[in-house]
Amino acid sequence: MSRLKVEDYLEQGIHGPQEIKAGERREFLGTLRERVVIVLKRSQVFETNVYPEIEQMMKQYPHSKLFLNGQMDYQYLGKYIKLAMRHDIPYKIVLNKDHNSDLGLVLAESNAINKEEIYIQKQIHAQQVIKKKSFTAFFKRCVKKLLKKR
Repeated sequence: MSRLKVEDYLEQGIHGPQEIKAGERREFLGTLRERVVIVLKRSQVFETNVYPEIEQMMKQYPHSKLFLNGQMDYQYLGKYIKLAMRHDIPYKIVLNKDHNSDLGLVLAESNAINKEEIYIQKQIHAQQVIKKKSFTAFFKRCVKKLLKKR
């Protein structure tokens, strides 16, 4: 054995095997970006309703696996665990005390799929746009009524 190999062997014995793309794995809850089907940010998992896109992707990728951020309370993860069980998708709650990912949920395949768009737009944003338009229309009607009275 050459000196380099002995040092590598000793290093692995002390610290464990080297992980490929460790930072990427921390961010995507234990998996690689190239395997990701769809993700939700933590704030999205906190929302009351389940994102329908998650269920659609579970149907479209029946051999996928669900990774959930273990630093989040079960009350928020539970709805997605039930969804995974309903579709026979295995799930794993990932707890990394050294890194708190912004992601709350990752649905991934076991092999690379290199899906370009993996993020879902927040549901609340769409509702806020509708409310803003409704408020603007209401405000305009009120102003018109006030101007007519003069």
